[in-house]
This record gives sequence, C-alpha cells and structure tokens, in this order.
Amino acid sequence: MKILFIYPNAGSQLGFQYGLAHMSAVLKEAGHTVDLWQLCEDIAPLPSREEFISRVKEISPDLIGFSVVTNQWPYTRELAAWAREATSVPLVCGGIHATVAGEDVLQTGLFDYIFRGEAETAFLEFVEKMARKEGVAELRNLGLNQNGAMRINPVRPLPDLKKLPFKDYDIFDFQKIIDAKNGWVGLMASRGCPFSCTYCFNHEMVKQYRKDLNCSFKELNYIRHFDVKQMISEIEYLLDNYRNIKMFIFDDDLFTFRKEYIKEFCAAYKRISSIPFVVNAHVDFFDEERARSLRDANCKIVKLGVESGSERIRSRILNRHMKNEKIIETIKTAHRFDLHTSVFLMIGLPGETREDVMDTIRLMGEAGPGRFRWTFFFPFPGTRAYELSAGGGYIDYEKMSCLANFTDGSCLDFGEKHNLFLKKVGRLMPWFVNACSDLPSAGFYRKKVEEILALDSRSWEESADSLYESDREISRDFVKEETSHYAIKYNPFMGVISDYFTAEN
Repeated sequence: MKILFIYPNAGSQLGFQYGLAHMSAVLKEAGHTVDLWQLCEDIAPLPSREEFISRVKEISPDLIGFSVVTNQWPYTRELAAWAREATSVPLVCGGIHATVAGEDVLQTGLFDYIFRGEAETAFLEFVEKMARKEGVAELRNLGLNQNGAMRINPVRPLPDLKKLPFKDYDIFDFQKIIDAKNGWVGLMASRGCPFSCTYCFNHEMVKQYRKDLNCSFKELNYIRHFDVKQMISEIEYLLDNYRNIKMFIFDDDLFTFRKEYIKEFCAAYKRISSIPFVVNAHVDFFDEERARSLRDANCKIVKLGVESGSERIRSRILNRHMKNEKIIETIKTAHRFDLHTSVFLMIGLPGETREDVMDTIRLMGEAGPGRFRWTFFFPFPGTRAYELSAGGGYIDYEKMSCLANFTDGSCLDFGEKHNLFLKKVGRLMPWFVNACSDLPSAGFYRKKVEEILALDSRSWEESADSLYESDREISRDFVKEETSHYAIKYNPFMGVISDYFTAEN
C-alpha cells in the first residue's frame, strides 16, 4: 500500500516526529510505500485549499495518516476536510491528541480510524489487513465508528525499542530541518517517564495502558531505552549523511534516569564524536557522577524542568515534589562541572497568584541558571491539569481553540489585572529575573520593572512590541561594560546569561 503521512506543524517550532520516522521504517521494511508531508512555514509556505487538494491527488495514496498534537488539532480538522474533498481513501488520526481525545476526533466524522498510544506494530497490522481487504475492527490500539456506535479498543503492550528498525530520515527534508534549526539535531534514546506531572500526557498514557493491560507500572515497562549501540549507529549515520550538525539535543523526557546507561553512552559517544550535546535531567536524577560523565563526553547543556518557583504550586497543582533548595543545589552541581543549565518555566497556572509568579522569578534570581525558557501554561485535554483548569473556571475555550503554541499567550483567564501582569512577565521575564538577582545589573532592571508594572493596559499594548528591541539595546550596552545580565536570546521566550552568549560570540 501507499501511505501518506501528514504532520501538521504550523505556527510552532519546527519539529522532527520520531514516531513517524519509526512508523515509516516499519512499513517500508514490510514492503509498503511511504510519503510524508510536513506542514511548517520553516520548510515551505502553508498550502491553500486548492494546493493541498491538488498535491493529495497527485500523490494518490491508498491511506492517509495524520500525526497530531493538541495545539495542531484546529488546523488538522481543516486539512482533514480538504483531504475528504481530494480523495475517498481512509483517513487515520494518530499522535497524542488521538490518544487523549480519541472520541472527540471520531465524533467529527472526518476520520475513519484513530490509533492510541505507541502504534508501530499496530499500524503495520492495520495496513496489512487493509491491503488484504480483511476486517480491522478487532485490532488493539484502534478506534472507529462501527454500526453507528463508537468503538475504542484496548491497547497492546508497548513496543520493544531494541527491536524497532532504524528510523527513516529520508521521508523528512532533514537537511532543511537541520539548517532551519541552525545545526541542532534531535535524538531520542528512550521513551517514557517515571513521574506523573499533572500537565503532561504521560500519566494519562500510563493510566490507559495499565487499565487495558491490567498490569502494574513496573510490569508495563513504560521507561524503555534504545541500546547504546543503536544510538551510536544512528549518530554515525547522521554525521555521514548530513551537513552542518553543530549540536545534538536529546529529547528524552528524562535522559539522566539510569546512571549506568549514561556512563555507557558517554563512554561510547566520545569515541566517535566531539560534537556537543544537550540532555533533559531532573533534580532527583542528577549528581556529580552523572555530571562528570556528561562533561567528559562534551555535553554542554543540562535542561531541568522546574516549572514554578512556588513549592505550593509545584506540589498541589503540578504534582512535582521538589524543594527549592534541591533545585539550587542541582544547578550549582552542574555549574561545577562546566555544564550550562537551562530551566523550563511556566506561568499562568491554575490557582497561581501574583506572589507565586514572583516566587518563580525570585528562584531564578537566586539559583542563577545559565538560561531559562518560559511558556504560558496550556491545559491539555485528558490531563489532570486540564480538570483543575476547567473546574476552576479558568479556561477561555474560544482562545484555547486558536492557540497553535504556548508562547504567544495564555488561554486561561484570571481577570484583567492578573492577565495584564502575566503578559508583562511573559514578554520580559529576563528583566524581572535580573531585578530579583544579585547581578550587578539588578538595580537598573528594578527601575525598568517598576516602570513596566506601572503601565496600564492601553499603555502596555502601545509599547509591548518595541520592548524586544529595547532589550537588545540595553543588553548591547551592558555587554560593552562587561556587566552580567540575562537577555532575551535565540527566541522571544528564552533568557540567557550574558557570560554565555558573549563567550559563544
């Protein structure tokens, strides 16, 4: 069969879809033909209705599969409607949105089938049965409308990563992705996470799998790793076949989970590459031994999910049970081993007060990470954080349906005064952190923050767009004076310490 995968990736950061790369490899290994259309402005202009229909007709697939995250769902619905005009072949929806909101997907009538969870083997079985014109209704991981009723089948056990074929990079315009991301290349050494953060889909995935398979978390084997030899072979392939690779970034939920795996990988990696890399860590799974192995293999950046500086919000709202002292200690440990730290933050959380936001800012000022990246909280359907947001009456559903990313604004409504405060912090987080730090620039930024906080809504809207340029000008002056400060760098939602970006330049 000829399968066309459509990957909506519009209005957000350019991505590489690991699941589709594996899915394509599995299908091609079985003798099927696969095409991919990634819809992202960084690759090519988004198609009009006529252009989309024309290309689908030109490809003439036997089956169309969409891989969808929740923020791309409104665009996906539009594309699926166009696909219906272009062809009568079955339309299938997969990805995390189909896993957590499968019934909603089927209720639209736009899709014939959905797939839940990790579906490499399930989708292959589906395609093989379709090719033989056999019934598919009994397949695990599958959902469909049958005889006027919705049917959602249980999932099958998670795939063994060590048995998956090598990812299919050929279906992506991968060199263009590398160039568009300035040489940063994503890798994934594992799947799964040991935590149950309320805002993440992991706890819902685990819940569905444990229910369908009637097993414990341990029996589920949710956290799985690719063999180190597999990862080294993949890295060697990338280095041999693509240009301009400057940094590898491991997108594992928690790369530092297994200490022995880190030590084995780092020992193997430094024998075949000196290209720096980035990993995700957690304060409970990071120590000097891990830091030493990472540094010796040329790891440059360790990313830490902190989300909020308020221990009350982390514990009660996010189900993240960490102490601020432990966060500060972890950042200092990384810095002792010359590892640049990058902290993830969220603002606009359900139940969050102005003082909670200030706790986040003050923690960054005290901890002094190398950089921090902030987003507005987004309540993913199917998560406990969504239930908290909906139950508290915070969600602006109309705005929620239009957001393609987490950086342009919040879909939660806290009232006019707090909404305006969040807009200011969301635009100028580094100014606030500088003001609450012991950096030599703190006094200057305290005055700037006071000026920003004094602006009413109208004055803020009139000045907001010019503030990125103001940040650049202020930063240039401080760099000339060799005065340390955080500035907005690399994208509009990242604050980076000047010591790092001046050394980089």
